[in-house]
Amino acid sequence: MADIGPDTLAGLRESSRELRRLIPDVYKGFSETHKAALSPGVLDTKTKELIALAISLSKQCDGCIASHSRGAARAGATREEVAEVIGVNLLMDGGPATVYGPRALAAFDEFATPAE
Repeated sequence: MADIGPDTLAGLRESSRELRRLIPDVYKGFSETHKAALSPGVLDTKTKELIALAISLSKQCDGCIASHSRGAARAGATREEVAEVIGVNLLMDGGPATVYGPRALAAFDEFATPAE
């Protein structure tokens, strides 16, 4: 099973950089939407990152799982909160969550563990 985590994000940087160069306005719009959607409002950023992580699992998007695992860790989510999000995803998405859920938890663990 492939690891999802910092290495996943690093592997996407170069190809993303090239596409961003070709369509900068699209990326700028996406970046603004990203910031607006995850900014605190009625829901705090941590809750929004956990929602985004659950959707990432359903979409089976490794880069999204890595990004939102990192975001959840940075926003102060706990391992137990991530596990509960994975449990809800299992309810709603069934079998694929049994594959992507453990991968998401491992990614969260990588981002939540301080670098030595």
